[in-house]
Amino acid sequence: MTTTSPTISELIAQERRLTLPHFSYDDAFALGSLLVKLARERHAPVAIDIRRGAQQLFHAALPGSSADNDAWIDRKRKVVERYGESSYLVGTRFRAKGTTFEESSRLDPDTYAAHGGSFPIAVEGAGVIGTVTVSGLPQAEDHAMVVEALEQFAETPGA
Repeated sequence: MTTTSPTISELIAQERRLTLPHFSYDDAFALGSLLVKLARERHAPVAIDIRRGAQQLFHAALPGSSADNDAWIDRKRKVVERYGESSYLVGTRFRAKGTTFEESSRLDPDTYAAHGGSFPIAVEGAGVIGTVTVSGLPQAEDHAMVVEALEQFAETPGA
């Protein structure tokens, strides 16, 4: 899977388009299972994490992933929690200014990583209520896998 880097406006449009009407425990399982299915079809060595607030609702580690992927998940998720935007969008905004997140955010890079793969779970009328994160591929591909799964999930009846 080769993925090009989306623009800031494309990333913002993704987030607006992928605001959900609701997000339940069952929704977390369905979205996580869809991500596992996509990853297995591609033999992608990823770890997947879905959270609502501080509670982890779904986690899966596929063959080829490691504990390092879990550490990346935590760091990317913390960027989404802090900024309310996808980790890829946050990093892209810094790069567009001619700098990097690590150089200019004033945040500890051992705690925060503005690399693609963590996406806000936003619910209509409530805003950002959680995160969905993939780690194990190049950042554009991690991000694209999450967006693809959210697009399919949003099209599912009852979602």
